[in-house]
Amino acid sequence: MNTIEDTIQRVRAEYVEMPGIQLKTEQLQRLFGIDRAMCQVVLDTLVDAQFLCVKPDGHYGRATDGPLRVRPAKAELRTDMRTPKAS
Repeated sequence: MNTIEDTIQRVRAEYVEMPGIQLKTEQLQRLFGIDRAMCQVVLDTLVDAQFLCVKPDGHYGRATDGPLRVRPAKAELRTDMRTPKAS
């Protein structure tokens, strides 16, 4: 059985290993196999330690990662390409 301290270290390690990761409470619960109460204690502890911060949309990310940046996808549509016709 994992203690809260073990789980805090596991969550911290996951965020260090995967820079830019943004997870909601439910996703953290599934990833670490913990119940809602333990998950909230872990998250509150890491937020209080200023390791994590909670975004306005409910995602938890590293406090040092800065705000979540959304970048639009770039697509190039070519309309001048024609397929050869069969003779």
